[in-house]
Amino acid sequence: MYLTRFRINTARTGARRLLGSPHFMHGAVNMAFPDLPTRDGEGPRVLWRVDHHASGRADLFMVSPTRPDLAHLVEQAGWPTSEEPGWTTFAYGEFLDALATGDTWAFRLAANPVHHTRKPGESREVRTKRTAHLTPQHQVRWLLQRQERAGFEVTRKPAGQRLTEHGDEHEVIAHTKSPLRFRKRDDSTPRGDVRFVSVTFDGRLRITDIDAFRHTLTHGLGKAKAYGCGLMTLAPVR
Repeated sequence: MYLTRFRINTARTGARRLLGSPHFMHGAVNMAFPDLPTRDGEGPRVLWRVDHHASGRADLFMVSPTRPDLAHLVEQAGWPTSEEPGWTTFAYGEFLDALATGDTWAFRLAANPVHHTRKPGESREVRTKRTAHLTPQHQVRWLLQRQERAGFEVTRKPAGQRLTEHGDEHEVIAHTKSPLRFRKRDDSTPRGDVRFVSVTFDGRLRITDIDAFRHTLTHGLGKAKAYGCGLMTLAPVR
């Protein structure tokens, strides 16, 4: 496994095109590999996420079973004349092997929190509709509902640090992004439209099941993984 960080040159037209469309970025990420892993749900897949910083900087993070070649991204959205390669790739497998149950880490996760609903009065025979969670409270609840199966628990705040009596018990913040919409196919039918909400979670966690947690880090969490959701990265707790 490999973890790669690519700094995006946001001043370039090609970069703005990629940042404006998860569909285009998905294609650019796939082009980094001559052979993509089979998406059968068994083996690790390619995951990616774009982090935007207050300074205007943007970084593309990728986790992949094989080492990527991002030369095409340097030409399109990097600094082609720089002597530096434009990206850094780390041996992620060694990091995963060193993780252990009970470890505490700071984390960042981009995810697509959704639930399934029916209109009031509709029969249970009517197919449910996938709907995005739009409030931070419901988005955090979505994450907490999946933490046990994903092999971790979001740590709890000391009572004295909680801003409210209810709803602020855990060390996590949900940053809501604007709903994303783009056309997947080159046609004018509704089938070509893709809509979803990407939310960034920043917080602190404790590993509870190391095998399940490694699976989460290499397979992703939630929906819309092809479009920049599902990737969780870790950092030492400060």
